Amino acid sequence: MVADQLKTQIQVDGFAVIPDCLDSTTLESLSAQFDKSHDPERNLLSIPSIQALATSMPVRNIVEAVLGPECFAVRAIFFNKTQTSNWKVVWHQDLTIALRERKAVEGFGPWTTKAGVLHVQPPSEIMAPMIAVRLYLDESGNDNGPLRVVAGSHGVGRLSRERIRSFSEGESLTCTVPRGGALVMRPLLLHASSASVIPKSRRVIHVEFAAAELPYGLDWRDRVFAWGKRA
Repeated sequence: MVADQLKTQIQVDGFAVIPDCLDSTTLESLSAQFDKSHDPERNLLSIPSIQALATSMPVRNIVEAVLGPECFAVRAIFFNKTQTSNWKVVWHQDLTIALRERKAVEGFGPWTTKAGVLHVQPPSEIMAPMIAVRLYLDESGNDNGPLRVVAGSHGVGRLSRERIRSFSEGESLTCTVPRGGALVMRPLLLHASSASVIPKSRRVIHVEFAAAELPYGLDWRDRVFAWGKRA
């Protein structure tokens, strides 16, 4: 998929699948570091291998096509569905960002702490331009809890619980992704996943990107730029 096609698809649908993203060396290295017994983990941008992943050329080519060259990584999370850690995720939008410190700013809240890090729900205009790149260390097929999305749902801002419930399963699309592939999505895209029906791992490294600083003196907890600097 060329850059213009990717940007257009993200603008219209809110997501795109990139079947071939990670090279074999990177894939095997990450698969060994985050093996199939590795528990889900937050705040990964302090890890050198994740910094390298977020600034690698394949990932940068994807992100820059949508956000431009000034983009930077702001959060990274590892997910792992296994036979013993297998869950269903109901329909939702991703609404929180990680910050360095708390400030009383209108429109930002509620505030929470996740894995020792301060998070907040910002106004939808902060979330809307961001993208997440989900990098698959295992194949995501119909039998191991693939992500399901409602195309275009990112375009209506933050949804109420009632509005989310109004969407029907018939409106959703299942995103199957090969091992080493990527799924690119807007955080406000309505998405869900079912539990895996077979004892098969589904490991994903989820990296979020922004291209603008926060207002009112608020600061991203992490900012990893193209040249690998962590600010």
